[in-house]
Amino acid sequence: MSLLSKVKKPDAQGRIQHVTPESAGWRYVGFDAYQLKKGQTLRLESGSRELCLVLVAGLASVKTRLAEFPNIGKRMSPFERTPPYSVYVPGNEQVDVVAESDLELAVCSAPATGGKLPARLIAPADVGVEQRGKGNNKRLVHNILPDDKPADSLLVVEVYTDEGNTSSYPSHKHDQEDSPDETYLEETYYHRFNPERGFAMQRVYTDDRSLDVCMAPYNQDVVTVPRGYHPMSTVAGYDNYYLNVMAGPVRLWKFTWEKDHAWVNSDEYPRKG
Repeated sequence: MSLLSKVKKPDAQGRIQHVTPESAGWRYVGFDAYQLKKGQTLRLESGSRELCLVLVAGLASVKTRLAEFPNIGKRMSPFERTPPYSVYVPGNEQVDVVAESDLELAVCSAPATGGKLPARLIAPADVGVEQRGKGNNKRLVHNILPDDKPADSLLVVEVYTDEGNTSSYPSHKHDQEDSPDETYLEETYYHRFNPERGFAMQRVYTDDRSLDVCMAPYNQDVVTVPRGYHPMSTVAGYDNYYLNVMAGPVRLWKFTWEKDHAWVNSDEYPRKG
């Protein structure tokens, strides 16, 4: 099974990516991306899953049965590097999206556990912003739906990595269900590049190398990470953005570093001379 989902031409609904638990061969995470034209409408049914709608670029009005969020959005490109507008949608809900401009919309999904959370707007001011790393391992992080904010299963974050830098590094993993050190979390990466013709290199691998895959995602491709380490490296000339979706049986992000590369977090890095 391929871990790389290539972008498709928009279908009748404008969908360009469609990753389901069945297609990915796992249990929790779903991811769709849409490219909508101004004035186009999209209706979604959450059913047994909760959703997080992320306005990657563009403006929209979003309505559920009990809530309305008219004329949301601000950034017209993710590379403006401002936090996005997003909408959390619980299970058993209907949601209508109207594109108020050309709209790039990500729909993140995971099982709803019956917590009966209300639909809510996640405005830019609600998004935690942090810088991580040092040297050539620096990146900018927007915590859209972290584990200290209410949801049943979903974790959603977006990350910016400048040309020539690494991200999701030092290599780390979160694939153990009954470990005091890790939680089991499936993960998708929705990649964007500036300029758009760029690409990155991403590797997904396990300690025993029973899984060891290298990929070159291009603009709007999705990498799926069922288990193992999953570092990403940019190439010269192209800045990278990715939107991460994670979910598993426990809604907590706990991971372990690969021992060989953990030193990159220490005072030894960056080495000089």
